[in-house]
Amino acid sequence: MFAESVKMAIDGMITNKMRTFLTLLGIIIGVGAVITMVSLGLGVKEQIKANISSLGSNLLIIMPGGRTASGARLAAGTGVRLTFEDAQAIERNVSGIEYMAPSVNSSYQLVVGNQNWTANVEGTTPNMIDIRSYKIEEGRMFSEKDLNSRARVAVIGQTIVDNLFPDGDPVGKVLRINKAPFKVVGVLGVKGQSANGQDQDDVVYIPLTTAQQRMMGITHVNRITVQAQNEDVINDVQTQIESVLRVRHKIKDGGDDDFTVRNLAALMDTMMETANTITLLLGNIAAISLLVGGIGIMNIMLVSVTERTREIGIRKAVGATYDNILLQFLIEAMVIGVVGGILGTVLGVGASYALSYFSGWQTVVSVVAIIVAVIFSVGIGLFFGIYPARKAALLDPIDALRYE
Repeated sequence: MFAESVKMAIDGMITNKMRTFLTLLGIIIGVGAVITMVSLGLGVKEQIKANISSLGSNLLIIMPGGRTASGARLAAGTGVRLTFEDAQAIERNVSGIEYMAPSVNSSYQLVVGNQNWTANVEGTTPNMIDIRSYKIEEGRMFSEKDLNSRARVAVIGQTIVDNLFPDGDPVGKVLRINKAPFKVVGVLGVKGQSANGQDQDDVVYIPLTTAQQRMMGITHVNRITVQAQNEDVINDVQTQIESVLRVRHKIKDGGDDDFTVRNLAALMDTMMETANTITLLLGNIAAISLLVGGIGIMNIMLVSVTERTREIGIRKAVGATYDNILLQFLIEAMVIGVVGGILGTVLGVGASYALSYFSGWQTVVSVVAIIVAVIFSVGIGLFFGIYPARKAALLDPIDALRYE
């Protein structure tokens, strides 16, 4: 009986192709929109995660300048700047640190022979490549000895190699940074672009002391990057760092910090919550079109009941029960929901990939979203098919047979 009802439902859909198509269209667009919007929202989450992860994991970034109790930033030059000694004090007194690297940076012109290139030059310590997850492709990273002796040595990224050393093999050659000669001691492995499009291979690392004293003439650092051992201790590490710096900078209880500690793990959690909210909002907006599609199913089914009143009367006259008629119309509504769900899935997945390909936006197709959307479409078909099916099943056979 069930198989026969399914066959009759499909035959009815084929017989009324235009009506069936218009009914399916609402479900197809609804399911497709839900999958596409959720995929876009998940893509936003992945892009946020990639942006922050490209800097390293479990990071704390300490920068000069703080905020007052009212939230206003301290005026430029207010308070004590961060120093290399601050970084050393943090390393000595704070537990739970995996790596720590103070740094300064500035943009300089690089020259090799008749080739030149402008890039960001960062003065830092050897630990920076561990924090940023770089690998040494050729040569070596500069050492603590280079740091202590203010050596003119440099480690460069592949973009620098491509533009200044077209013949390759830059290790051991001289690179002029702002006209000062530096010996290239290492080449970083290719890392590619970050999620926000920044070229992570367009980088030059030199010893911090060399950058401070031989290039910039400064004693302070722009930032101190700290990598905690794991995400479980990162908040404790942040608290310890703040305590150490408040003591070193002689900040009294209740006084405003002259530094800022950015917790990237906490930042990622906050941004993930925001991205989840965006994804939920997009999915709910798209789900409204599914609801509209369900109303379309009920409308068409009611029309179908009216058109087939005589057919229903004949079926009842030859022995069809209330349950038989109810089942037939419910199956028709569910078939529309299933077919619409499948076609909507194809549309949604295709639209997600097309959006990613043509607009460059990252999308992540979720299997869970597909399953939920299809189940929801079938449920919509069933829910909105109940009233028309019940109306058909309650028809009086005599009145139905008289209907013209």
